[in-house]
Amino acid sequence: MSVLRKLASQTAIYGLSSIVARFLNYLLTPLHTSKSVFSESEYGVISEMYAYVAFLIIFLTYGMETAFFRFYSKEENDKRSVFTTTFWTLFVSSSLFIFVAVLFSGSIAGLLDYSNHPEYIVWFAVVVGLDALSSIPMAYLRAEGKAMRFAMVNIISVAVNILLNLFFLAYCMPIVKSGNANWLTDTFYNPAIGVGYVFIANLASSIVKFILLSPEIARSFSRFSFSLLEKMLLFGLPLMIAGFAGMINETIDRILLKKILSEPLGTDGALAQVGIYSAVYKLSIIITLFIQAFRYAAEPFFFAQEKEKNSGTIYARVMNYFVIVCAVIFLGVMLYIDVLKHFVPNQAYWNALHIVPVLLFANIFLGIYYNQSIWYKLSGRTMYGAWIAVFGAILTLVLNVILIPVFGFVGSAWTTFACYGSMMVLSYFLGRRFYPVPYKVGKVFFYLTMAFAMYYGSTFIPIGWGWERAIIHSFILGVYMAMIWFIERPLKNLNSHESQSH
Repeated sequence: MSVLRKLASQTAIYGLSSIVARFLNYLLTPLHTSKSVFSESEYGVISEMYAYVAFLIIFLTYGMETAFFRFYSKEENDKRSVFTTTFWTLFVSSSLFIFVAVLFSGSIAGLLDYSNHPEYIVWFAVVVGLDALSSIPMAYLRAEGKAMRFAMVNIISVAVNILLNLFFLAYCMPIVKSGNANWLTDTFYNPAIGVGYVFIANLASSIVKFILLSPEIARSFSRFSFSLLEKMLLFGLPLMIAGFAGMINETIDRILLKKILSEPLGTDGALAQVGIYSAVYKLSIIITLFIQAFRYAAEPFFFAQEKEKNSGTIYARVMNYFVIVCAVIFLGVMLYIDVLKHFVPNQAYWNALHIVPVLLFANIFLGIYYNQSIWYKLSGRTMYGAWIAVFGAILTLVLNVILIPVFGFVGSAWTTFACYGSMMVLSYFLGRRFYPVPYKVGKVFFYLTMAFAMYYGSTFIPIGWGWERAIIHSFILGVYMAMIWFIERPLKNLNSHESQSH
């Protein structure tokens, strides 16, 4: 089996668990955005709180997950000592965080304009603390290639979240709203909690995940190495800066939309904008899921391939196939957007569909950047990754502040596009200097340009959505995929020859 086939198989296995898990979570979007469950502003509350969570996860893992992969893969290191050192370091920092957050929950809630709900702070403190701790046992499963165990833990924890959401919001809420009641609703449901039930379900899911990982956690009782910890922190802290800055790029727009638009639109109006933007953003789900699945498999794969003589060629081919998949996904989503928009059932959100292609391309740029980022991880120049992310964060903050007052969430969408595009270009040129990889830039540009051109051309077809337009769009997608097959066929034959020679 060639190394590329190995990566594809690992992406499929990790991807299956990651895609199933996240897709199941995304299936909550139609429930949360339904008129009968939450208003646009209430959905905005959910989106804003999870934006804060994303920052906190980066803060509480402070680059130690990637550091774990780096030092776990080195033959001279005791693997159990690496695991022990990483896990117990995060245990101390996460426990301290939970204690402080619970102690000052009222003050923190006031700062976030949720003075009436300090319980949100307590719930999320425990959620992010447990998720930070769980990241290392999960990383251990990836490093050991235990994909099925990884998948089981992921899917079970997500299933708990899904089932509790359905119980509270799809079962209890309609019964109570209709004026009826039964033993279950009287015992477990309080209408005053509202969106808080989304957070309670997440809390239960995080607790279950941590418990499921207890066999892996039991392996952490080995030798703790302070000298190893020092090396891991030196490697990981710049990645934390990069991750934190990256999270600014990814989620700060939700926070800024509320802050900037609260004065002209009022708090509810601003939160409605946050909710609409967040819901439409989730229509880029397929690319987001693919990128996540790819990253799970690619990071340990790239480190493992570092010692091979032809590693640069392998990295370039991986990039090529990655872009092909992303381009096909982009074209598929945009050609069938009139069907996929029903994923968000409330038509009040559909006025924002015009930003979907912008967000899809932004996420493709981000995926390309993740591919390229291997140059500073393998060369040990992680500080460059931090500076690239900081550059993106500054650009994100500046453009959002300038564009949101004028264009609202449309300004946030174009800011995301500009940010990830700039980071991709900057990383490419720095990578050429410090860790050259022979990427096929012309092919990458051609595939993405053709995907956009075919989508844009389809918008001029003078037929409303129906079976005729569906056939035409399917033909367009088929032509694009056939074109790729004819271009890549020589490479396919080359890969087959390489596999036989191995």
